[in-house]
Amino acid sequence: MLFGSRKPKNYFKVIINFFWPKTGIKRAVKYSRYRFIRLPGSSYSIAAGFACGVAVSFTPLIGFHFVGAAFFAWLIGGNLIASAIGTAIGNPWTFPLIWFWILNLGRWVIGDFSNNIDTDLEITNSSITNNVNEVLIPMLIGGLIMAPVTWFASYYPTKYLIVSYRAARKIRIDKKKKINK
Repeated sequence: MLFGSRKPKNYFKVIINFFWPKTGIKRAVKYSRYRFIRLPGSSYSIAAGFACGVAVSFTPLIGFHFVGAAFFAWLIGGNLIASAIGTAIGNPWTFPLIWFWILNLGRWVIGDFSNNIDTDLEITNSSITNNVNEVLIPMLIGGLIMAPVTWFASYYPTKYLIVSYRAARKIRIDKKKKINK
């Protein structure tokens, strides 16, 4: 092998490095942030794509988050990669909170006050699909209410972050060009 490693890959170490990077989590997050901000496209495109991913994460349609986010991003001219990144807002740590919130919001909107804040209900994929009227419909209603709210709540800060970073980066590059002349 010309450019490969002499040692064979240890797949266990590759998996561990994915969850706990050798260079540290802080550096990995910083790198990911730079990669996100430097995505090709306008600040609107990236922020709108990201916001579409966040908005779709607030629906109970787990298997369709990537597809739904990409579709909505495509409809409004958002970045498809940013929409996929935005769906990461919905993850195993945040889904219980999101599902609890949209379920109770949907029940409140429907007027089902008897079951609000049901802490005994275990919300899982199977309980959502098996209990259409009691769980899925209220979650869809709550998710459809929260989707535009989260879209706007994530769009403006993301756009501000991208615009300010790009302006500061342009200033740094212009300073370097002046120094090198």
